[in-house]
Amino acid sequence: MARRLYFSLVGIVVLVSSLLAGNLFAGNVPALGLDLQGGASVTLQPEGEFTPSALAQAVDIISQRVNALGVSEPEITRQGDNVVVNLPGVNDQQKALDIIGRQGELLLRPVLQAGTLNTDTSTTVAGSPTTILGSDTTIPATDGGPGSVRARGAATTVPVVVSTSTTVAVVAATETTLPNIGVSEDTTDPNVNAVLMGQNGEAFLVGPAGASGKVFTNNAQAVINNGSWTVTVELRSGADGADLWNALTTKCFNRDATCPTARIAIALDGIVISAPTVQEAIFAGGNVQISGDFSQTEARDLAKILEFGAVPVKFKVATVQTVSPTLGKDSLRAAIISGIVGVLLVMAFFFVYYRMLTIVVVAGLVVSSGLLWSIIALISRTNGLALTLSGVAGIIVSIGVTVDSYVVFFERIKDELHAGKSLRSSAQRSFQLAWRTILAADTVSFLGALTLWYLTVGSVRGFAFFLGLSTVCDVIIAYFFTRPAVLLLARSKFLLGRKILGVALPEESAR
Repeated sequence: MARRLYFSLVGIVVLVSSLLAGNLFAGNVPALGLDLQGGASVTLQPEGEFTPSALAQAVDIISQRVNALGVSEPEITRQGDNVVVNLPGVNDQQKALDIIGRQGELLLRPVLQAGTLNTDTSTTVAGSPTTILGSDTTIPATDGGPGSVRARGAATTVPVVVSTSTTVAVVAATETTLPNIGVSEDTTDPNVNAVLMGQNGEAFLVGPAGASGKVFTNNAQAVINNGSWTVTVELRSGADGADLWNALTTKCFNRDATCPTARIAIALDGIVISAPTVQEAIFAGGNVQISGDFSQTEARDLAKILEFGAVPVKFKVATVQTVSPTLGKDSLRAAIISGIVGVLLVMAFFFVYYRMLTIVVVAGLVVSSGLLWSIIALISRTNGLALTLSGVAGIIVSIGVTVDSYVVFFERIKDELHAGKSLRSSAQRSFQLAWRTILAADTVSFLGALTLWYLTVGSVRGFAFFLGLSTVCDVIIAYFFTRPAVLLLARSKFLLGRKILGVALPEESAR
């Protein structure tokens, strides 16, 4: 019996110590939420008609944008149809708000020229000095900016877009002479010419959008065709789907002045995701296949973007809140101080009322705190969990749950001692009776936290999560630490002749 008690006590202490050491060695610490370190909170409200799947995909796209900002532990949640984006510790709040507030509509734009950018000139295009390397074709820069842009087609392997079941052939863009055209700095305006950057450093001079992602249905897939990854998607029927697409592909297939390279740039937020060459003028079957030297990840990413572009959700910024770093630090300091004061008051009460057994309570709270800290730090690192002010409140409230467990156990022991039984037999019997009460009380607390977490959003959900997590930790510590610690103390000579729980122990009662 004693061996099992020692194994349980030492095992939980070693486990918690190992978790603490591992997290510290890996640099894992609990991430602080917006209200504890400052930052920005943006509430986005969808406009127009949309489907639940489109809204879910929109949240994924927003998450990708926020992650690209390098924000530490961002929090993107849904409150009904609204999307709340919390950006703790963000340095450039205006940049973050601009990126989050973009509409994210997928545009299909004819490629006028493609090449690489040279930033060694004074020409200003799309907000930075740029020149598309090339031939003698001259394209005036944006009004208000000196110099000019020179262009030449890129002789590189590019994806092709064909109707399903057509043999795929890889083609290279060709050099084309263009008339002088104006270039806008706004890379997301669908009605003007612009210079857009590709994901691999290629630059594209594109014309006004011939269509949007709405021409596609939401069934884009990445599949293997003839040993290579391709992306397939169906066209919507009618004037807003196949008719728009076929009008654009006919121009590009014929290489007229509006699409001399035969390429279509698939652009999202002013970035060219892919620029396939058109191999069919009319897609009578309504099926589109985009092929090229895609990896599995690239094909799936493109399919996801096409699927999102088929049902884009437009948002407006409903509310914007900012929390200064100073206010966040003050909130954190107040939370820490309140927690420490609460624990000290509880320990003072225990020392007066339960005397020597207070050392078990102190040690149990230390082990429980170490376990809770390690779990929060690990989840913060792996799943982006952020500790907020409401979460701190949940942890502080959970101290009361933990204290209740000790009170129930110790009061049972006290009743047994008053009945004239020895400390050893009292401790063993008391835990068996108290464990049911502890488990029932913690179950009620956990179910309450679970209900709050499921039915609420925002800060209340954070409170519920940390309260539930702390309750689970209390059950673990009560069984694997408090139980063996008290039972081993009851078997030892340490308490012989001492007064515990208001009852003086004769030396024989401890045996």
